[in-house]
Amino acid sequence: MRRTLTVAAAAAALLVSAGPLPVAEAGGAAAVAAGRWGVYEAESFWTPERMASARPLPPGPPEPAAAPQAPVAPQPPEWPLRMPPSPTSTSTSTPAPVATPSPSATATTTTQPALTPTPTPVTLPAPGPAPAPPVRPALPRIPAAGPGVGQDFGGLPVVGRMFLVKGGGSYFCTASVVASPGRNLVISAAHCLLGSDTQQVAFVPQYTRAKPRPFGMFPVVRTAAGRSKIWIDQRYRTQGVNRAAALDVAFAQVGPGPKGRRVQDVVGGNRLVTGAGYAHARATLIGHPSTAARPRLCVNRTTKYTSTDARIPGSFLRIACTGYPGGTSGGPFLLRLDGRTGTGDVVGVIGGWKTGGDRPEVSYSSYFGTDIRKLYEKAVAGAKAP
Repeated sequence: MRRTLTVAAAAAALLVSAGPLPVAEAGGAAAVAAGRWGVYEAESFWTPERMASARPLPPGPPEPAAAPQAPVAPQPPEWPLRMPPSPTSTSTSTPAPVATPSPSATATTTTQPALTPTPTPVTLPAPGPAPAPPVRPALPRIPAAGPGVGQDFGGLPVVGRMFLVKGGGSYFCTASVVASPGRNLVISAAHCLLGSDTQQVAFVPQYTRAKPRPFGMFPVVRTAAGRSKIWIDQRYRTQGVNRAAALDVAFAQVGPGPKGRRVQDVVGGNRLVTGAGYAHARATLIGHPSTAARPRLCVNRTTKYTSTDARIPGSFLRIACTGYPGGTSGGPFLLRLDGRTGTGDVVGVIGGWKTGGDRPEVSYSSYFGTDIRKLYEKAVAGAKAP
């Protein structure tokens, strides 16, 4: 489970060397969990000190029992990890109408994950009247480097850290705003937000240690029953992170920020594109490494990787980018990143095969096909703004 920590031993060493992770003080987490979870409570709980001490999630629970999977046919040899840049055609997206399903907190289909890409790219949501663009400070300089070389930078407003409490510890992954009619959705990896004990969840755009809340904090909305509004395909919950690796994607609804504004109105949103294929000549990968005070950016081409491990079936996007250890899970794969708006087309998030890969030099994403489009539609239907 490389995106959370490389191996269980590394996780144990980290926890021992750093001491116990911070837990809620008296009247803190317990009081928050039992009551309201709005921006005031989120910012009171997630102090700059607690955010700075948060760690990537440790390895998850054992895989649930399941029937043996049929072996996957061997594929052609993999491309080299240190490959030279070579142009490939980048798929383009064609807007298409989106059907609105009935609201649901989770996906409920039970068929096996589809491994064949959707033939026609679909950009979600369909174009509509755009509100006035949010007022934002000038974007930080995006570093120029060779293909596959990751560099720390000042970040983009649309990408940030997703903080959460699990088992009494404070943790984080990477997440980003995805454009939606309600202007209140973020996307991350399912393995980051899995589990009924995931609490005090909040999204912080463009987090850095020097400026921990440049745009405030956006708490993940809770239902009347006290459950966070997070959409994960039900097959991922029941089959586990390996057997359902092709579905390692989650959407979450966040509430208004400190000034009562929706997150997309404050920082913008990336367009979700499904069915765009695997090979892209230029993709931008952004994540929050556990070892850095700032986020990391890398540009390289992506290719298709089909697993030959029957325990982890599926085909995934793959990109060679240096320096993406634990904490970068959920970071977006972006096409056509606009240097003016700081947004692009999101076609993947770090996750999928071995929850993003077993080495920090190569990252993976579940393929954004029909299953992810349907999950997004469920999230849109369930997160309609009042």
